[in-house]
Amino acid sequence: MNSVNLADTRITRKFSQLKSSGKKAFVAFVTAGDPDYETSLQILESLPSAGADIIEVGMPFSDPMADGPSIQASSLRALNAGMTLEQTLQLVDQFRKSDNETPIVLMGYYNPIYRYGPERFVQECAARGVDGLIVVDLPPEEDRELCDPALTAGLHWIRLITPTTDDERISSVLKNVSGFVYYISVLGVTGTKEVVTDQVSIAVDWLRNYTDLPIAVGFGIKTPERAKAVSEVADGIVIGSAIVDLVEKNIDLASTPDPALLDKVKSFVSDISKAINT
Repeated sequence: MNSVNLADTRITRKFSQLKSSGKKAFVAFVTAGDPDYETSLQILESLPSAGADIIEVGMPFSDPMADGPSIQASSLRALNAGMTLEQTLQLVDQFRKSDNETPIVLMGYYNPIYRYGPERFVQECAARGVDGLIVVDLPPEEDRELCDPALTAGLHWIRLITPTTDDERISSVLKNVSGFVYYISVLGVTGTKEVVTDQVSIAVDWLRNYTDLPIAVGFGIKTPERAKAVSEVADGIVIGSAIVDLVEKNIDLASTPDPALLDKVKSFVSDISKAINT
């Protein structure tokens, strides 16, 4: 496998810039097409100026097993609105017309990618401005399926590290990982428990024995206060459920967005960004 050099990319540059400024990364998650394509694009385009450093875009799927009720519901809303994997790639393409600096990471499951065609998928990701992939249901033993083609196409491969990952397993999990490491701070699915900072601190210290990559912590972070606490022991934080909850709370039964939705998302993202960097 001949992979592209991933030492100088949007993701590596972003973490380097933040580190040199003494700042922490805010990775903001949104589901592509939630509650509809146009609103999703508006939210996506608003995130960098509001304070998001990296954007994680969820690829809608009918059975998102690692995601809690909030993100499951957002996926269903997007699918009901007609969102497809092709349209998710188009969303990134449109975003890149006005922003060529903010890193974009696609997160999702292998089934839609397999149906789309793995080689075609990674080639289009690279062409449209995707910087990295998180595919939660592909273990290291299956790297040939998508990880190897992704690296060859110049995409970072980012894996989830869980509280149950041990010393015996960690080397396999970190194989081929680049960009950053995503540590899941709580057991279970997203958005259902709160993170315990002391436990995260111990886990991050343990992880640093095995990798020099930046470590971003996600799952269970919903408030500026909690984000601040976690950012003090990690290189960045990831928030998803709290953002998609804002979408759900500001749409009607027909998924028509309230005019205030965009401002509410921007305000929340801004509050988190300020909290972790002050």
